[in-house]
Amino acid sequence: MSNDTALFLGQFLRAPAVIGAVAPSSRRLASAVCAPIPERGEPTVVELGPGTGPFTAEIQQRLAGRGHHLAVEVNETMAGLLAGRFPAVDVVHADAARLGELLRERGLRQADVVVSGLPWAAFPEESQRDLLEAVTAAMGLGAAFTTFSYIHAIPLGSARRFRALLAERFEEVVPGRTVWRNPPPAFVFHARRPRR
Repeated sequence: MSNDTALFLGQFLRAPAVIGAVAPSSRRLASAVCAPIPERGEPTVVELGPGTGPFTAEIQQRLAGRGHHLAVEVNETMAGLLAGRFPAVDVVHADAARLGELLRERGLRQADVVVSGLPWAAFPEESQRDLLEAVTAAMGLGAAFTTFSYIHAIPLGSARRFRALLAERFEEVVPGRTVWRNPPPAFVFHARRPRR
């Protein structure tokens, strides 16, 4: 068991509704989730729930020193680990519901891309709504939102409710391909044009 997997498992056992996974995401899932990051310009990329950093590493590779990468992690242990591992990333230990405030504190108007590793199916309806409201309020009109769901969560009422909320909050929601080589298998959602 790798150090990151051991850390994830330990944090999951302490707070399963907050962590939502027993192991870090695979590089294949990170690649699929981070696809909307533009190849040019100086984008503001927000990462929610980065954990130990598999999406963070992919975002940094795609940005290659451009733009601003804000990573918002509610777990203090993981936020500290991430800050030490990725010194070029603006890591903040905070609740993702404060996204608008966090952007304003940094003089950033809005996010161009929001990459989410949050365990949406583990959240109650009120939390799902509050978080998605914070995300859409922080996005520009042409911005992209991307997240994923585990295959085993498909039948859960909370996962179906989140899918309906995506359709309610965005004009376009496109389910991506299933990433089978991820523990557990997962599929990606890409959403654009947030509804105010």
